[in-house]
Parts: sequence; C-alpha cells; structure tokens
Amino acid sequence: MDSIGKNSPLKGGWLLLRSIAVISSSVAAIISSMLPLFLYYPISAEELLPLFCLLLFSAFLIHGVLTHILNDYVDHLSGTDIHSPAILSGGSRVIQKGFITIEKMRTFGIWLVITLVFVLLIFIIFDFYRLAVLLAVGLWGAITYSLPPLRLSYRPFTGECLCTFPSVLFLGLAGAWLTLDNTPEWAFQNAVINALICIAWVMVHHIPDINADKNATPMKQTSVVWSEQKFGSSFIRIPALMYYFLAAICVFWLGFDRLPAALGLLLIVCVSAFIIVKMDINDFMQVSAYEKILLLLAMTAAVWLGLFI
Repeated sequence: MDSIGKNSPLKGGWLLLRSIAVISSSVAAIISSMLPLFLYYPISAEELLPLFCLLLFSAFLIHGVLTHILNDYVDHLSGTDIHSPAILSGGSRVIQKGFITIEKMRTFGIWLVITLVFVLLIFIIFDFYRLAVLLAVGLWGAITYSLPPLRLSYRPFTGECLCTFPSVLFLGLAGAWLTLDNTPEWAFQNAVINALICIAWVMVHHIPDINADKNATPMKQTSVVWSEQKFGSSFIRIPALMYYFLAAICVFWLGFDRLPAALGLLLIVCVSAFIIVKMDINDFMQVSAYEKILLLLAMTAAVWLGLFI
C-alpha cells in the first residue's frame, strides 16, 4: 500500500492520531484550564466555546498529527518501532501496517511544518503574540523531540523535560492566558501538575519498548533505558515514580486554599505510584494494561483540579 488510507483512510488517520494519548495529556490539560472559566468566571459559554474548540483542534493537529508523524518517521528509521512489541507503545504503526510509505510520511511532515511556520509568521505580523508563543512552543516540542540534530527523545530526561513538559504546560495555561487579563495562580498550578503527571505516565509507556530502544540505531536512550543501564532493571520504575513524586510535592503549593484539590491529587498520585510499584516490569501486557489505568487517573486528576480552584 503506497498511500495513506488506500483501503481505509479513516483508520490510518485514527491510528496516526493516537487519540488516547492526546486526550490523556493535551485534552486533559485544556479541560483543567477551561473548566474553571466555565464554572466560576462571568464569561459566557458563547465566548469560551470557540476558544475551547480552537485549543482542541490545535492539540490534535500538533500533538496528535505533527508530533506523531515526526516521531513515527524517526523511530522507524532507527528501528525501534520495527522491533517494538507494539501493545500501546511503538508508534502509531501506520508505516509498519502499510497505510503510508516512509517517503510520503517524510513529505507530509515537511509540508505540515512549513504550513505551521507560515501560520506562526502570520500571528507575529498581525500582533497575535500569545497565539504565536503557544504555536512556537508546540512546534519546538514536536520538532526537537524527534528530529536531528537534537532528537531529544533519544536522550535521557531531556525529551520529557525540554519538549513534552513545556508543550503540555503552555497548552494547559492557554485557556486562562488567552481569556483573562492576569493569569491566576490556579492556572499555573493545574498546568504544572498535569504536565508532570503526563510525563510520569509517558515513562511507563516507554517500559515495553526498552529492548527495542536499546537496539535502535542510534540507541534511543530514554530515561527508562538510562535507568536500567545505570542501576539495573529493577530501577526502570524510577523515572515514573520521580515525576509522580514531583506532582505530589505540588500538594504543598495548593495548600489549604485548595484543600479538596490537594487531597484529591495526593490520592491519585499515591494510587498511581502503588500501581507502578506493583506491576511486573517484565510482563509488557500487564504494564500496558496498568498504563491504561494511569491514563484514566491522569484525566481524573485534570478534571478534579479544574473543579476545585
């Protein structure tokens, strides 16, 4: 099959989006920021809905389409997706399943980047600076995460800290930042916590691919791979637990002013950490099954933080 969706374009597009991951990270962050605006601010739904839809579209376009195109392309060339067990991890599989060739994936990615850079320039020319910043951060995260020379997803801790974290952080801030004159503290709190929880479950997402990543050319030294090589296989849980711990520390930031939010967050983080400690890291089916629970908990945390500001 030499083009996207020759037999099933909708299925190919759906696989590429990897919508579960986008909803559990980007969409959850948007809801966590927008929900308080709907519930507690004197702003009509007619004003908020267009912005909500714009942010959703942007999340699926940049985090769902662009990021996955570039990541699938590079991971296919390095070989890690080819050897991945492909349960939840291992890319969208649109190349491996024949929905698109590697050459057309590359062309599609190039033209999408060019188009978005053009949109970025339009934002700057017409003084839409906040939209320009948000788009620039999204482009930075998608491009530097996968493409050389930086290819930060192939380096421990840098991919999630310099690409995933700022992308989810700014998307989580966007609703309040674009709507209100002054961005309230709750918006920063929600954005930071959701971004930390996101990169925590991403670390679990990398566990089933550990052997494929080690055998890639160049080696994809994720934080999980680095932990195993540095300390042994029993330590591959550490990156995920570390980011959940950082999210738990934010309970003190929420304090008594947001006590219901703080208690709910602490419970969700503790349950998530318990799941990670309990799971059999050598049973990739179990890891992926537990990851689904972590995704549900991440979405629950985002909504909970949005309800209690």
